[in-house]
Amino acid sequence: MAPDSGPIHTTLFRPGDNVGAAVRSPRVAFHIDGEAYFDAFIRTCERAERQIIILAWDFDSRMVLRYKDDGTPDVTLGVFLNELCARKPDLRVYILDWDFPMAYGTDREYSPIFGLNWEPHRHIKFRFDDTHPLAGSHHQKIVVVDDKVAFAGGLDLTNKRWDSPRHGPDDKRRTFNDEPYPPFHDAMVMVDGDACLELSRIARYRWLAATHRKLPPCRPSRGDPWPAEIKSEMTDASVGVACTLPESGPHKATKHVESLYLDMIRRAKRYIYIENQYFTSDKVGEALKARLAEPDGPEIIVVTRLLSHGWLEENTMTVLRTKLVRMLREADVHKRFHAFYPHVEGLCDGTCLDLHSKVMIVDDEWARIGSSNLSNRSMGVDSECDVTIEAEGRPEQRKSIRAFRDRLVAEHAGIELARMTSLLASSPSIAAAIQAADSPKDRRFEVLETPEISEAKIAAAALGDLEKPISLEALMKGFAHDGAGKPARPAAKSEGIKLPWMMGGMIALVATLALVWRYTPLAEIVTADRVIALAETLSSHWWAPLLLILAYTPACLVMFPRPLITMAAVVVFGPVEGLMYSMTGVVLAGVAGYAIGRKVHRDTVRRMAGPKLGRLQSVLQKRGIIAVTLVRFVPIAPYAVVNIVMGAMRIKLWHFVLGTFLGMLPGAIAATVLSDQAASFLRDPARVNGWVIAGAVAAFAALAFAGHKLLSRMDAGGGPRAA
Repeated sequence: MAPDSGPIHTTLFRPGDNVGAAVRSPRVAFHIDGEAYFDAFIRTCERAERQIIILAWDFDSRMVLRYKDDGTPDVTLGVFLNELCARKPDLRVYILDWDFPMAYGTDREYSPIFGLNWEPHRHIKFRFDDTHPLAGSHHQKIVVVDDKVAFAGGLDLTNKRWDSPRHGPDDKRRTFNDEPYPPFHDAMVMVDGDACLELSRIARYRWLAATHRKLPPCRPSRGDPWPAEIKSEMTDASVGVACTLPESGPHKATKHVESLYLDMIRRAKRYIYIENQYFTSDKVGEALKARLAEPDGPEIIVVTRLLSHGWLEENTMTVLRTKLVRMLREADVHKRFHAFYPHVEGLCDGTCLDLHSKVMIVDDEWARIGSSNLSNRSMGVDSECDVTIEAEGRPEQRKSIRAFRDRLVAEHAGIELARMTSLLASSPSIAAAIQAADSPKDRRFEVLETPEISEAKIAAAALGDLEKPISLEALMKGFAHDGAGKPARPAAKSEGIKLPWMMGGMIALVATLALVWRYTPLAEIVTADRVIALAETLSSHWWAPLLLILAYTPACLVMFPRPLITMAAVVVFGPVEGLMYSMTGVVLAGVAGYAIGRKVHRDTVRRMAGPKLGRLQSVLQKRGIIAVTLVRFVPIAPYAVVNIVMGAMRIKLWHFVLGTFLGMLPGAIAATVLSDQAASFLRDPARVNGWVIAGAVAAFAALAFAGHKLLSRMDAGGGPRAA
């Protein structure tokens, strides 16, 4: 695939549309895999004089940045930063980490804020970013040193990220807490000049949003933190910086990441080379499909990992990837689409090379490295940051981008770079060069298989890749008034569309439970006989009801699905007692959240709920029990969050308790009926009554619909008032 001379250049970047800024970088370097990046991080930070800013999805002070020649740890992150600050009294380090849900806690370090592990030097400020919407995350990976050199890409400074390009199955350095982990592949880009200042601007904005404090400006430093050992691969480069930021209060959503992906796909002429952890984005898939339909469209190479992390990802992200790859293969009438995964021989069963990179290279003209996955959530839910280098049609720049692509392909093919470069230059396509590579058995590209998947499984899997964030702002819409006191028509209209979502959620829950049972080890472990025997054993203990009631409180706080506990209650105690215990547990969990809200500062809750908190507070306090009851019909915000918000609003406790009971009762009854039918299915599938299930769902739907109508009337100023 010999390089062409390139078209007359017109820039791809449109600031404010597909990038936040188009800037210059005097130097650019590409770092492939953790060994190279972490070494560059050490060398750059050692030259820091004033300030280091770190933005992370995860941060772990225990991680090893560098190993000695004998394979023993040499430099660990927390010790390195502490010693750096001790040696440099003028240096300040600022670390912003995602405020992750408790579900991620097993694989993360306890927060140094609580002093449970790492004790940072007094010149290190560690903060959490909790400003992301519900179901979203802070996913940007940025390091800025003295506002002169910056890194961006897919690698966090955390555990299980270090690896060398060899990705050997027997590499003893690839361990964490004495436990080995699979090979890990990723990429970062290193820039300076105005490109660094733009990444610094993004980092400072995120710090301000998360902490409500501005980072101090970086005072001028005398030295150049760019290490002499790191060769600049491009000079005077054109750089576009694209972000995803979900809507937050008065700030509209930023979707440069998605726009730039689509524009790169549209502008491609010869090839699109993609490396990505996920490949599930509907819009990206449709854009690629359109290019495949063209007789002279580009070759498309997708490289991803074979397996996902755990059964949940396998039955969500892997399912959605399979759907997308199958769609593109069916559309590939001109045979230009290829999906591969990098194979490493000798790994343990159930593991693979964890390809975590987020790279797109197009026509030797654009090289993109960032944090964004090719998933729906990276386009609109998570915060992301990608850096794209544009060759501007300049031969020396195009040569550097092509060399970066060749390094990636050679690494996965398991052959020497010179040999791969020669094959890529002489072959008619990238796929042809890969096939001609004569890779060794232990390292090679393999074609990604796409088994048949049912539509039901695909529908359930879609819940794992949300396209839009879940926000408490939606909770407020049903209560909003405009400035003149007139009813807010769009908000009232939005209430009318919540019922289908509520019903869809209930159906999705049942489908998800079926998937869990069918596609996880539970299929063999949790048999019908075992469930019935366990239920009979538990029901004989006096403490079983108390345990079940108390289980709702921690379950709500960690967002564990309450219907699962309700189902367990019904299976163990029967529908009547199960409903009674479930409602007791739900109300008790609500009171616990309410009590937390009474202790939480209102400014904190206002940040959670958004600018319409005052209007919601007014409606709830004026309309009391009925308003609290109707709020429980809004299925957008998590139960625990609504409880905390109501506590902070100082809603009367008895209004809260009675309204919660009345509002949650219809859903509990419907869940009880469905759970009772599930219990019947365990004992005898013939006893399942479809009419009973349909009746329960229909009754709940009718009541919810009536509640929404009444809520709209109250919002307009009518309806009953609180006693």
